[in-house]
Amino acid sequence: IRNTKTMGGALTTEQIAEGREKLIEQLKAKATDILTRQPGNRCCKYLITYLDSEEGKALSDDDLQTFYRCVRTGIDNEDSGLGCYAMTPEDYSKFGGFFNAVIRDYHGDETGEKKHVTDWDASGVGEGGVLDVRKIGFDQELSMRVRVGRNLKAFNLPGKMDQAERIKFEQTMLAAFKSLCDNPEYGGNIYSLSPDHGEGVDNPNKIDDAKYQELVDAHVMFKDMDADSFLKSAGISSDWPYGRGCWQSEDKQCIIWFGEEDQLRIMCMKKGFLLNEVFDRLNTMLKAVEAIEGIEFATSDDYGYITSCPSNLGTGMRASVHVKIPNLTSDGTDAKAKEVCNPLGLSVRGTGGEHTPIGADGTVDISPRARLFIKEAEIIAKLYEGVKLLMDKEKEAAPAAAEAPAAAEAATEEKPAEAAPEAAPEAAAEAPAAA
Repeated sequence: IRNTKTMGGALTTEQIAEGREKLIEQLKAKATDILTRQPGNRCCKYLITYLDSEEGKALSDDDLQTFYRCVRTGIDNEDSGLGCYAMTPEDYSKFGGFFNAVIRDYHGDETGEKKHVTDWDASGVGEGGVLDVRKIGFDQELSMRVRVGRNLKAFNLPGKMDQAERIKFEQTMLAAFKSLCDNPEYGGNIYSLSPDHGEGVDNPNKIDDAKYQELVDAHVMFKDMDADSFLKSAGISSDWPYGRGCWQSEDKQCIIWFGEEDQLRIMCMKKGFLLNEVFDRLNTMLKAVEAIEGIEFATSDDYGYITSCPSNLGTGMRASVHVKIPNLTSDGTDAKAKEVCNPLGLSVRGTGGEHTPIGADGTVDISPRARLFIKEAEIIAKLYEGVKLLMDKEKEAAPAAAEAPAAAEAATEEKPAEAAPEAAPEAAAEAPAAA
């Protein structure tokens, strides 16, 4: 595995022929070296034992080449937490000894026996599945967003696609997009970045650079993936911008990205009081897309819906709401919100995503962490339970938040005359922050 960054994501026939055992030993040595600096790199951790296993030793030369492509991002990017991507839906079984260890470590299955179950039925949550947040104390509409990753069974995953296959995939999806555009429930437009659909074949949905930037700025379209070193090493960003684009509904509440980390990223968003609405609409849209001839989502009996990255297997879902909690965040941090949400398996982050600050008005983004070995209905329930508990704690924090400035003012007035005059304003200023 000498000079892996120049190998284009795959081992050449000559490199394999020059010495299979030597090649494997080089890969194991590289992984061992990385682990001395990055012990959390799961790719390197499990790669070594896998190549020493009976399954690893039995890999054909072609399979060894594919396996290298699966793990290359973890070698190139030493700080990877996972460091691997599947190249085809079958890789999760073909290299099962490796991926199963990575998956169950990452998703926290100590038994090694869990199987994913898909179930959207949330009728047992709220009032028969109707999740009206006004009934748990919200008087302002919530910003709600839910998305899933999906891949078609008939195609390679993005890391193994070449330009021709990316174009063919886009053309396959045009039937689905046309069906959605013709449906009064959705309507909308297709925005494609592909310069063409092959030599001499025009792309009727191609947009110019100005329109692309407009869509990126509006958070409708994804950014140039080639700048992401993890996706680049995995081959996922190759052939940019062929086979990339999106469909957006007329009301702008539904979007389908094509050609990103997964073949499809399907999402719904809206502001409202009924949390179930965004989930119900997404589920309906997923059924409408898969009902079209030639479209079948890739699944696994063990891991549910197949995604390029093992972190998104199962539901492939990320669901989030923006919740305004000024009392719980009166100290300028989300620490109290995390105390409430962490036991429920919910992540708290800024409104701009991970590692971004909370909103100036105390707005935070709440989302369930689990993707795999959890039902879609359970994700909905966790989110509803989380925002309900947050609102309860927010109300409890209201008296303390309101009383802190008054207490500070009273303390200032009662301070002995001999105290330094400048101490009073400081005490008053610090009191709210301590609430």
